[in-house]
Amino acid sequence: MASKDVKLMAHLMRRAGFGASRERLDELVEQGYDETVESLLSAVDRPTRMTDNLIRRYHPEYSGMMGNQSPSGNWMYRMVSTDAPLREKVGLMWHGMFATGYSKLANGKVLHDQIRMFERHGMGSFKNLLTELSRDPAMIVWLDNSENHNGSVNENYGRELLELFSMGVGNYTEQDVKEAARAFTGWTIGNTEYMTLKSARDSVWPYGRLSFHFEYKEHDHDSGEKEFLGHKGNLNGEDIIDIICEQPATAAFLSRHMYSFFVADEPPVPEWPYKEPRDPEAIAALSKVYFDSDYNVEETLRFLFKSDFFKSEGAHYQRVKSPAELVAGVLRLTGEFDRPKVDMNPTNLQSTYMGQWLLNPPSVEGWHWGTEWIDSGALVERVNFASERLGNIESPGVQTLIDRILSDGNGGMNAEELIERALDELSVSDISYKTRSALVEFAEVQVNQSDSGKPGPEQVANVLKLVGATPEFQRA
Repeated sequence: MASKDVKLMAHLMRRAGFGASRERLDELVEQGYDETVESLLSAVDRPTRMTDNLIRRYHPEYSGMMGNQSPSGNWMYRMVSTDAPLREKVGLMWHGMFATGYSKLANGKVLHDQIRMFERHGMGSFKNLLTELSRDPAMIVWLDNSENHNGSVNENYGRELLELFSMGVGNYTEQDVKEAARAFTGWTIGNTEYMTLKSARDSVWPYGRLSFHFEYKEHDHDSGEKEFLGHKGNLNGEDIIDIICEQPATAAFLSRHMYSFFVADEPPVPEWPYKEPRDPEAIAALSKVYFDSDYNVEETLRFLFKSDFFKSEGAHYQRVKSPAELVAGVLRLTGEFDRPKVDMNPTNLQSTYMGQWLLNPPSVEGWHWGTEWIDSGALVERVNFASERLGNIESPGVQTLIDRILSDGNGGMNAEELIERALDELSVSDISYKTRSALVEFAEVQVNQSDSGKPGPEQVANVLKLVGATPEFQRA
């Protein structure tokens, strides 16, 4: 049975990464909890992963980033192979919060560049991140700021910047939306007509669609006086972001997003004005760090991971893994993508079948996380995927799991011992009595069916399949 230290480390690695093998958890426990948090944070700036050059040798279509499958497949390779999983998890968080999709952009390269921007800037100043977001070509097209002109204002970006990206409903007025939109006039795409035509006609094949680039057009900027959240002046986009980041509502909004993504599922964002946070004290504590650190995301996460509310056993398994987290976590355990393989394309699509089409969210609101991932159809896909991959004896990671479970078991194992070892190797703890009873009952059948009277590789693989179907494995 896993010790308390191993359980806590497994909890950290499920949240700050995509999980870890028991062997890796033992190494991290020896290193120490606080030291592991620091190593996760520091690795963000120096990741080692499968290189794009290697990936593109097996996937030449990824070079051009044509369609949505290429950039999302490339991202899945990064999630599966990186030694800096927090970098990719933070990218997932921002992608969910600043949802941008292929359905409107029709340009995979621009979406790929946006995710990389999240990973480069997503751990620094939130003010800097909002500035980079406002200059990001994918976001400019997604929310029509390229159609936001002096004398002909488009409010889409100004509205969502306040409603979904920073403050939340109830903390600003309609007039603030209009003034924010005016401040972002002139923030647009360079050479828009030419770039749009080239992309639409795919005339740059085989090298892929060209990346849009940001351009500030001063002649198209409304330089008149504006009043935003009580501040008056010739405000530009940077001024709007400065004012936003000073607001207590922004600190609370960002803190609740971090809490929901890393600690425990919160209701969907549209319900936040009407429902209190699960842990108001935690939100207040995170908000204080946000201000004390000058809006620094890394410092806020450092505090979060070392906090009592994060480490509490009451927070364990309080998040449903998103489809991308589930797929990446299983593939890291199975080790089947130790090098690029053509199977990545259909494998990456499994996340879509579970309800999360990476780089193509259903709307600007993004996905509703938490238990809304689990509907009747999606649950079948989730269970089938985890069970199929964890039960594939041909996968090197599964072979390792089986060998470790069977080691020192020459005298045989009864059903309860087999289940305990399987749960331990998959770092699943604190399962319910009902789940454990069902697992033991299944394991008894496996042991009894074995010719030798003790479990072998096939029986262990069958047990691993069933563990992958448990509610606890489907949660983080």
